[in-house]
Amino acid sequence: MTDTDMPLWQPSAQRMADANLSAFIARYRPGADYAQLYDWSVAEPAAFWQAVWKFCGIVHHTPPRAVLEDARRMPGARWFVDATLNFAENLLRHRDDHPALVFRDETGTRRELSYAELAAQVGAMTAALRAFGVQPGDRVAGYLPNIPEAMVAMLAAASLGAVWSSCSPDFGARAVLDRFGQIAPKVVFVCGGYHYNGKAQDRRAAVAEILAGLPTAEHVVAVPYGAWRVEAAPVPLHDWDALLARHAGTAPAFTPLPFDHPLYVLYSSGTTGVPKGIVHGAGGTLLQHQKEHVLHTDLKRSDRLIYFTTTGWMMWNWLASALAVGCTLVLYDGAPFVRPAELFDIAAQERVTVFGTSAKYLAAAEKAGVRPVRSHDLSAVRTLLSTGSPLAPEGFDYVYRDIKADLLLASVSGGTDICGCFIAGNPIGAVYRGELQARALGMAVRVYDEAGRELVGEKGELVCVQPFPSMPVGFWNDPDGARYRAAYFEKFPGVWCHGDYVALNARGGMVVYGRSDAVLNPGGVRIGTAELYREVERHPEVLEAVAVGHDIGDDVEVVLFVRLAAGVALDAALQKRLRDAIRANVSPRHVPAHILAVPDIPRTISGKIAELAVREAIHGRPVKNLDALANPDAVGHFAGLFPPARERRRG
Repeated sequence: MTDTDMPLWQPSAQRMADANLSAFIARYRPGADYAQLYDWSVAEPAAFWQAVWKFCGIVHHTPPRAVLEDARRMPGARWFVDATLNFAENLLRHRDDHPALVFRDETGTRRELSYAELAAQVGAMTAALRAFGVQPGDRVAGYLPNIPEAMVAMLAAASLGAVWSSCSPDFGARAVLDRFGQIAPKVVFVCGGYHYNGKAQDRRAAVAEILAGLPTAEHVVAVPYGAWRVEAAPVPLHDWDALLARHAGTAPAFTPLPFDHPLYVLYSSGTTGVPKGIVHGAGGTLLQHQKEHVLHTDLKRSDRLIYFTTTGWMMWNWLASALAVGCTLVLYDGAPFVRPAELFDIAAQERVTVFGTSAKYLAAAEKAGVRPVRSHDLSAVRTLLSTGSPLAPEGFDYVYRDIKADLLLASVSGGTDICGCFIAGNPIGAVYRGELQARALGMAVRVYDEAGRELVGEKGELVCVQPFPSMPVGFWNDPDGARYRAAYFEKFPGVWCHGDYVALNARGGMVVYGRSDAVLNPGGVRIGTAELYREVERHPEVLEAVAVGHDIGDDVEVVLFVRLAAGVALDAALQKRLRDAIRANVSPRHVPAHILAVPDIPRTISGKIAELAVREAIHGRPVKNLDALANPDAVGHFAGLFPPARERRRG
């Protein structure tokens, strides 16, 4: 028996008995295990999603005439036909003194809002937006950090049926205008600054540029946060506190809306062009998140959930939806390493039960020598969630060795495109090293080869062969749906192709090897970049790596860039160790032709390595949207390192 056949963790009998998923199985599929439940969920999608609707107690005004119509159309299937509901009403179903939001930032600020106080603020801000003339379908935008006011503004907009879109204030003005400029917001919420990595950040100049570039904005609301205040705008400027005081005592009111009424506009990363505005519907987002929170994450009212995110990443939207469970959200604004174990400090102090982060954070914490098992009381933590990029097997080791031995490590994968997960946690299942636990319920996930043949035990494209409720309503400014269809359905007609390179094993677990558009393919042999990173980043000299293919005629060669630890030089001996490790442990066909050291590696604002930007830069091609990067100056380290790709011969 190999190490990968031995689970790192298994739930106790008591934990399994107490799980929401066990109660769901007992009600709808008595005696089933997870695999049998999954098979039912995709064989009978209407029955499954109706069960989720009932089990999670979706608050609605009009019941659906049909759960699913046009089930064979993808895109084009219709869910919960003629049902009406309000997203914000579902998130504010609790109105008591139980903590809803606990806010922490790196300066030591702590604030707390109960569900009653949250509802009161949402009621007042909803009245303010109504006074501004906001109607269903109008857009409301937020240029805000991960603070309680962002949640309140979003819920107020959703109460009226307005469409919410947000960017975090670390986005540059051009990146914001590339996004908000598409959707023409009527109201914009802004703050003048924030604090990050020990420094106060003045964003007033960026705010002025953004507002000047949004001619449709009729009102601006200045949120007090950070060292500076926005004091001027080209349209009426309103103070947040003054608006709350003016409309104090107004109870929340919720506009009933169709199931697929637009709720959010989220954006693709935009590193190779203007980001696509992805429109998500209220009902599909709510139902998908309720399934993921209640069944896959096992959230209960008593839980305290933190997820390190900004308002510019879909995990903020995912986090917000957990209010529907009635648990407590711990919001953090700031740098995760402003102090070496900042997030673990907060988790211990706030008695967090579900700790959400990214694979990159876990890798960085390990390299920084953070060992919470020795230094922190994490006795309350029972689940650790990881997403954003593949979690290497060594990341699993770090969690169970140095964070906590008895917890569910749920490495999950999905994306902005679906505002949810294709691969999710299973609270009644075992955790295996380097493996995501299970395909998410109701998501007919398969693995295809290039010819569209289904694979098990081999690497290929992650696809979904049936509709699901959180498929986008569409793209913004795409009236005939052509860009939407081209993005997901062009490669395999009628099948959602997600763009991830994965493998599914016989027990139903999955491994993600990276984005398929970043797969390295020298000599026609494909490999996911995550496999190279795993091997290279084992070496203590290497903090981070990025690998891309350099075009050479009809083939490509692998180029590896490494960011090294302080004081380390990329000498011939280190290069040989890296090449030998890749040759021995990954693939002799993917040994880099070139290894170069760089001081920084470009990342998207959500923390993902921007491989496509690196690939464009080394070939001397322009990276079209530098503002989509958290560290755009890093692209300059790669620009023109290799000549432009030679045109491939045609035979």
